[in-house]
Amino acid sequence: MKPTLVLLHSLLLGPLTWAPVAAKLRALGVATVVPSMVHVTDVDDPPFWPQIGAVVKDSVSDLPQDQPIVLVAHSNAGVVVPPVVAAVGRPVVGCVFVDASLPSRCGPTPAASPERLAYLRSIAAEGRLPQWTKWWEEETVASLFPDPRTRALVAAEQPRLPVSYYEQQIPVPPGWDHRPCAYLLFGPPYDRMAQESRTRGWSIAEAPGGHLHQLIDPELVTAHIIALTAGWTSPAG
Repeated sequence: MKPTLVLLHSLLLGPLTWAPVAAKLRALGVATVVPSMVHVTDVDDPPFWPQIGAVVKDSVSDLPQDQPIVLVAHSNAGVVVPPVVAAVGRPVVGCVFVDASLPSRCGPTPAASPERLAYLRSIAAEGRLPQWTKWWEEETVASLFPDPRTRALVAAEQPRLPVSYYEQQIPVPPGWDHRPCAYLLFGPPYDRMAQESRTRGWSIAEAPGGHLHQLIDPELVTAHIIALTAGWTSPAG
């Protein structure tokens, strides 16, 4: 049975960041689900990872119970993959990390390093962060999008995460990676994550570009995802 691909967006952005790739996959006959996690932090009451798992589980609830899935996580969604694997309630045959942060090999994963957390606290207002596209200089942000319309649509669905999101320690259930995993790199600073993935024995591919390259070249990103997941058809034992 061919797996359904479940595309997890960055918690700082929204499902539209995956829309062009999802369309390409579906046009190729690949069943694809894109859960929306933009509301999981509406109430500032951590931990948030259980709600993320619940949202993803609900998004695939209409699939047959034995339908295998592949999780494809972009950016900071990478660190929530282990609890999602445990929560989703159906066979996960593999995980792809796309320009993404990695979970710890064992023990909980900090949602942010101490240095990162200090910076985030410095830019927060009333406990909430600005929308992600407001963290950067205009020239940097503009280069991430293929056109102004796409930028406006993606920017409009961005949540303002609470700082408490980054104060979480996200659990890493044993055995979550007892299944194929792969990494698709766009560019720095995630090259460090790709190198770490290589030390874990994962497959690695590269689509050089900015952090939202799936919006710039969805055809190439789609091709890499299909290639990386080829043969992932049997549930992990």
